[in-house]
Amino acid sequence: MTINLLSDTVTKPTKGMLDAMFSAEVGDDVFGADPSVNALQKKVADLFGKEAALFFPSGTQANQVAIKLHTQPGEQLICDKWAHVYNYEGGGASFNSGVSCRLLDGQKGMFTAQQVRDSISNRADIHQAITSLVTVENSTNKGGGACWNLNDLQQIKEVCSANELAFHLDGARLFNALVATGQKPKQYGELFDTISICLSKGLGCPVGSLLVGSNEQMEKALRIRKLLGGGMRQVGYLAAAGMYALDNHIDRLEEDHQRAKKIVSVLEKCAFIKKIEPVETNIIIFYVADHIDETEFVQKLAERNILIVGMGQGKLRIVTHHDFTDAMLDVLLSELVKLY
Repeated sequence: MTINLLSDTVTKPTKGMLDAMFSAEVGDDVFGADPSVNALQKKVADLFGKEAALFFPSGTQANQVAIKLHTQPGEQLICDKWAHVYNYEGGGASFNSGVSCRLLDGQKGMFTAQQVRDSISNRADIHQAITSLVTVENSTNKGGGACWNLNDLQQIKEVCSANELAFHLDGARLFNALVATGQKPKQYGELFDTISICLSKGLGCPVGSLLVGSNEQMEKALRIRKLLGGGMRQVGYLAAAGMYALDNHIDRLEEDHQRAKKIVSVLEKCAFIKKIEPVETNIIIFYVADHIDETEFVQKLAERNILIVGMGQGKLRIVTHHDFTDAMLDVLLSELVKLY
């Protein structure tokens, strides 16, 4: 048995999800004729209180389209130094949209309204790139699954409105944050101009993300998606997986969070662990003692068929997910305590 804790993207469809996929009614989505995709898009738009949604093959593409929607070449977006749109999307903001990133030195991937206010460029100064967009990520990937306080987001929204800036949410793990905090999707729909959500992480789908916003924005997004090669045909098979996940896999995210906390409770007792970041959702960031080689630590676990990510400088990551069971948890905890 291999215990794969590299990411929550490693999950495979459940039997119920596969049944939904195999029985999906499909059509050609490029012509807008796939009923399953259309139903999913309406469901997600309604969930967030937005006018429309658009299905994408990946969260990266959804984010990149959002950036292009809100900016012009030569402009600038504001994001945290750990933001996914800056670190893990292949330089897409500069390549696809011709914009630069103003990086904020936040905490656990989160920043303040004052930091945003202080970073907005002077539009009257021709030497400065015009700031046109603020992006946030919830929960934060490199921040260890940390969740934003809604009041902090509301304050940033006020800064955006006062300065005519668009506000985009990279909600790759938004449902984890919603379950952990008790916040509601429509609260986010009221705050953000556009939101991307991912179906293939905590929700356990094989493929897919969506972008939500206004009708006008999604009409433009459809053209940009085509430009980037994101048009698909009988994609309703994948949309059916998303519908199933939204109906069946949201509440169970709490199980992932609780398993993560149990792992932390054991790591805290291990002498070879130097530090553990606070855990709110399904991501555990921890550091091994200075005398332990990170690569060796990862290898020791791999020899026991346990896979985790080394992030450099003694920093490691564990991500719990739908396919990580209680039986796997027991094995992991047993192996951790006898590792050194």
